[in-house]
Amino acid sequence: MKKKGYNHNVPGMRHRRKGGQEPGDDGLDRSTPQTLPSLADAWQDRLEERNYSPRTVQMHKWALQSFLKWAQERDLTAPPEITRTHLESYQRWLFRYRQANGKPLAAGTQRQRLGALRRFFAHLTRSGHIPANPAADLELPRLSHPKLPKGLPRDELLALLALPEVSDPLGIRDRAILELFYATGIRRAELARLDLPDLDPNAATLHIRQGKGGKSRLVPVGKTALHWLDKYLTETRPRLVLDPAEQALFLSGYGERISTGHLGNWMKKTLKAAGINRPGCCHLLRHTCATHMLEGGADTRFIQQLLGHASLETTAIYTQVAITALQEAYNRTHPSAQG
Repeated sequence: MKKKGYNHNVPGMRHRRKGGQEPGDDGLDRSTPQTLPSLADAWQDRLEERNYSPRTVQMHKWALQSFLKWAQERDLTAPPEITRTHLESYQRWLFRYRQANGKPLAAGTQRQRLGALRRFFAHLTRSGHIPANPAADLELPRLSHPKLPKGLPRDELLALLALPEVSDPLGIRDRAILELFYATGIRRAELARLDLPDLDPNAATLHIRQGKGGKSRLVPVGKTALHWLDKYLTETRPRLVLDPAEQALFLSGYGERISTGHLGNWMKKTLKAAGINRPGCCHLLRHTCATHMLEGGADTRFIQQLLGHASLETTAIYTQVAITALQEAYNRTHPSAQG
């Protein structure tokens, strides 16, 4: 088998992530260190120095971008010029903004942008650039009640897991990825970042480094997932690796680390091929993992630790899923529910 170009129709096709290209000029005024864009750059550097994850730093950069452009269009270039009235005007602008598809920004997106704004101005206050924080009491939009995540029923899950052609080396890798997603509830970014030392087959554990919020955790890995990981590591990965120093656990057909973008695109195609028409992509198996554990009697605190949720309230939504399933079964089977 050729190591390069072995199979173009797999997740993680050639995609340059390391180094990459710097983004083009965003048109923002950085003529002095005291302009809002220059101070925003310095704040993001400070977040990196404080060991925030690259993903968190990038999120803050993205969330501030629209405000910086909005302010510059109104000749607001320095922090002391920004008042509470300006920020409330920007908040109304976010609410009225329409995307290319004509839809408004989701409440969660608005909260993300305004939350970054509050943290940025709090930093400017602490560092002495402004005497008081004009964003301190800015009220964030209320979120609507979250939709209950729906995991896959067991028949659909089995159909999905059985889809990869395991007589093919890349099919073995794909099966290992699916099994690991389901076994651990890992996020796709966490899976893409896995290195060889993160898996301990003897202890049946997986070390998730720099998960959401920069937090790491150790999670168990089930026997079935370990079986397919062992097959991948012994039969497939040696045929894919080009650089002996490459530490990535999962490799593309080009011998490179699989990217999150290609993981998402591949999962969408795989779900469609399995006849599963549900939103969620890789996250669908995360929901399935949590739901099946809860249905099996697991305590929500254990599920919280497995999924890496910062708050038990986030995990508690799966309790609602289980109650919904209980109510459906009750209405279908209990004589009292039949009227």
